[in-house]
Amino acid sequence: MDSWVEEPMTEARRRAAEVDQRRGPRPPADPERDRRWADERVVEEWVDEGSVRDVAQAATERAATTRPERREPRPLDPDIGAELVDALGGQRGARLSERLAQASEALDRERFDEARRLAAAIAKEAPTVSAVQEVLGLASYRLGRYKPAVAALQAAQELHENPALLPVIADAYRGLRRWAAVERVWGQIKASSPPHDILAEGRIIMASSLADQGDVAGAIKVMEEGRKAPKRVRDHHLREWYVLGDLYDRLGDPIAARRWFNMIAAEVPEYVDVADRLRGLGR
Repeated sequence: MDSWVEEPMTEARRRAAEVDQRRGPRPPADPERDRRWADERVVEEWVDEGSVRDVAQAATERAATTRPERREPRPLDPDIGAELVDALGGQRGARLSERLAQASEALDRERFDEARRLAAAIAKEAPTVSAVQEVLGLASYRLGRYKPAVAALQAAQELHENPALLPVIADAYRGLRRWAAVERVWGQIKASSPPHDILAEGRIIMASSLADQGDVAGAIKVMEEGRKAPKRVRDHHLREWYVLGDLYDRLGDPIAARRWFNMIAAEVPEYVDVADRLRGLGR
């Protein structure tokens, strides 16, 4: 299962939310880069198993050809290094800080096997450092290893609460087809009063979980809960609208599907495959 995540919310994000900025400072904002990455993330993470997944593959391939070849690595947050030193002593803690920075960099560069291997080795010595469990969980998640992903991400949450991890946990449960657990985590997301983009990710996953079970009408109801016209359209609005358009299309309601895809096209005409979807719906 792929997962959905965006740059304003996440730089791994190309990972489903920007997950824990404690790992280190983000690189300077680059609007053109964000626009390229938004195309990919919009459908790459956290949607249904049908047509959106096909779009995700194409979007990922497009983005891979346009992303810069080299980015400066993010330094490890000094607080995390201090945690490792406290847990393991100065010399060993410093050494594992370097390895965790390597694991984090591998995760950002989508070398998920390498990131998981490095983080798993560190976790054996420092299981109580939340950033270690986070990297291990995210790498496992991106590899489709949902059971160890849930274990590591839940451990990270217990050590250091981070609402941005909750949608990833929910989607891992979705990958395990543990529908009750998805709903439980969705409740936690809502109760945490997170930023709007994280709430949107959780809503998409909960709706996708219902759609996976064949309840497309229920999925639409979740997506339309509390919906208000935004004063300013952001990336997470476009992703929500895309999911709504796709769900209405699956439900056999082309008029409603066109309405949501047209809203996207009015903001970003080249957004993913919206132009193709509208042509297919007889725009």
